[in-house]
Amino acid sequence: MFTGIIETIGKVISIQKEGSNIHYTIHSSISNQLKIDQSVAHNGVCLTVVALDENTHTVTAVDETLRKTNLKTLSEGQIVNLERCMIANDRLDGHIVQGHVDQTATCTGKETLDGSWIFDFEYDASLGNITVEKGSICINGVSLTCFKSGDNHFSVTIIPYTMEHTNFHELNTGDEVNLEFDIIGKYVSKLLNKG
Repeated sequence: MFTGIIETIGKVISIQKEGSNIHYTIHSSISNQLKIDQSVAHNGVCLTVVALDENTHTVTAVDETLRKTNLKTLSEGQIVNLERCMIANDRLDGHIVQGHVDQTATCTGKETLDGSWIFDFEYDASLGNITVEKGSICINGVSLTCFKSGDNHFSVTIIPYTMEHTNFHELNTGDEVNLEFDIIGKYVSKLLNKG
C-alpha cells in the first residue's frame, strides 16, 4: 500500500532483458535503505527489490507489467518516481494507492502558469476506468486531484515542489504515463454496473 507521495527520484543505470522480463537497476538516495523482497513503487508500479549494491537496487518487471505500464519505454539515464510502502501508523498524506497500474494515458497538453503547470491527459475509456471532478488519480505514482474530468480525459495542476521533486519536470506532450484510478471509485463503479 502506498500514498502517492513521492519520496525521491531515481536514475535508471542499467536495463537487462531476461526472457520476457526486464531487470532495472536504479541509483537513488533511498537504495541503501532498502531490503531484498521489499516493495517499492517505481512510477507508481509496485515492484519487488531483487538485488542491492551500495546506492543501487534492482527490480524485475514481468511481461504483464510491461504491457500495462510505461516501464517498457524506460531507457538508461531516465528518472523514475520512487515511493516505499506506507507505514501503517503514519499519516496518509495522499490517497490509498496500491501500486497496481490500471492503464496508461498520453499527455495531451502542458501549460505553464504563473507559479504552476497544468497537464492534460487522455486515456482509453473502453477499459472502464473513470475520473471524477476533484477526485483522486495517481500519475506515475504521484497522488493528484483531477479537474476538467471527461469520459476519456482529465487535467491536473502541478505545484513547483512536485515539479521539482518528481519526473513531471521531464514530462512533455505525447509522453506516456501510468495511471492508477481511485480504488474506492473502482469498487463503487463495479457494484453499480453489476446486474
